[in-house]
Amino acid sequence: MARKRGKGRKTGDDLVINDDNGWSRISPTDKRKLQRYCDEYIEFLSTAKTERLCHDIGVEMALDCGYVNLEDAIARNTHLRPGSKIYHSAAGKTLTLIHVGKQPLTDGLRIIGGHTDSPRIDLKPRPLYEDGGMALFDTHYYGGIKKYQWVTIPLALHGVIVRKDGTTVTVSVGEDPVDPVFTITDLLPHLGQEQAAKKLGDAITGDGLNVLIGSIPSNDGDKSIKAGVLQLLHSEYGVDESDLTSAELQLIPAGRAREAGFDRSMIVGYGHDDRICAYAGMRALLDQKTTPSYTSVCILCDKEEIGSYGSTGMQSYLFENTMAEVMHLSEADYSDLLLRRCLKRSCMISADVNALHDPNYSSVSSPNKNMARLNQGVVLTKYTGSRGKSGSNDASAEYMGMIRNIYDTARVIWQTGELGMVDAGGGGTIAHMLARYEMNVVDSGVGVLSMHSPYEVAGKLDTYMTYKAYSAFYRSRTSL
Repeated sequence: MARKRGKGRKTGDDLVINDDNGWSRISPTDKRKLQRYCDEYIEFLSTAKTERLCHDIGVEMALDCGYVNLEDAIARNTHLRPGSKIYHSAAGKTLTLIHVGKQPLTDGLRIIGGHTDSPRIDLKPRPLYEDGGMALFDTHYYGGIKKYQWVTIPLALHGVIVRKDGTTVTVSVGEDPVDPVFTITDLLPHLGQEQAAKKLGDAITGDGLNVLIGSIPSNDGDKSIKAGVLQLLHSEYGVDESDLTSAELQLIPAGRAREAGFDRSMIVGYGHDDRICAYAGMRALLDQKTTPSYTSVCILCDKEEIGSYGSTGMQSYLFENTMAEVMHLSEADYSDLLLRRCLKRSCMISADVNALHDPNYSSVSSPNKNMARLNQGVVLTKYTGSRGKSGSNDASAEYMGMIRNIYDTARVIWQTGELGMVDAGGGGTIAHMLARYEMNVVDSGVGVLSMHSPYEVAGKLDTYMTYKAYSAFYRSRTSL
């Protein structure tokens, strides 16, 4: 059988993948851009601590860039044309940004989709109780957490309380240095022999994640400590205990994201998974200076950490409904068939994090350089899933080649990666939920250490290269 020759002739080092540390390959210009971008990302991560806050900040950024609310465009029957910029809000949690391109929508979209929800601790519908001379919140954790990581750390309370008359109160306690914080207690080692004998995952139970919130009794009427806390809540927010049944309140690690390492080359903070990719996708779209060739779409979705269910998750018809409205305002002869052609011909990057090789836990790393590594750039992940690729999208070789070409042309430092050893675990993203439209989808994002912990770690170089990769994807005119 004849062997096909590749384009050009390569010899020596040109034939192997460059595994040099990315800092030795980045240009001085990119170093300056990297630091500025990472400073702005640290500010975002320190402020956008919940999916609601990510949504609200994203809307503010979009408005500053000339985006218009899709609902207003629908009400005015606005005709969308190349260059139009619109956003769609779903329940104040999921945000979709759309920059209409020069090509017809039926030629497909360029989509980057990340999620803004992160593992956390939610309050139950009747959270407030008293025991042992203390007031506590009863909680239900959200997403995949190691429960022992959440005890004895300072926690902040964020969210909304909706009164039965429909008015909403926003709550944020624990971020300002003068604010109080909350915490979950743990046993002292002197009394923890039985606890220490348990498996790590059983030492702290889900119903044991009760948060300490007060200890002073009420000064009138009911002298209980619970009543004292309710007095404070009524004084500050004008709510009573029944209002907590229609609240969404989250406990998350208090404090700002910070630079890490003597060389300040890393970022440590809560919520890299997946705000680090969601922010990169949003910034890549908002930073576009000209009308793109293909319509650019950024999805910042909710509920990914619990399976993407619910009306704001990607298992819903949210995205399909949004694009139907956009096409109705763009195409004089709109039909369901045109929408399906648009989605089928689209290309997507599922913007989610991957795991980095950790020398402290090297036994679970995918061997033979198939584990992503710090400072090697944005991670390109052909498949996720678990064991036999169960639950994976598994991007085609053709689409992998297209993305490689886009990244290389833009001088993006990139690497491939898997989520650990084949039989060690695994995970999934929203990739397969968009691939069901027959569109090409691949996972690509930042590699992180300590994923799903209260304080995750990401490299600045990898963070910036992800933004650079997404920007190149939006600009590209390449299609399969």
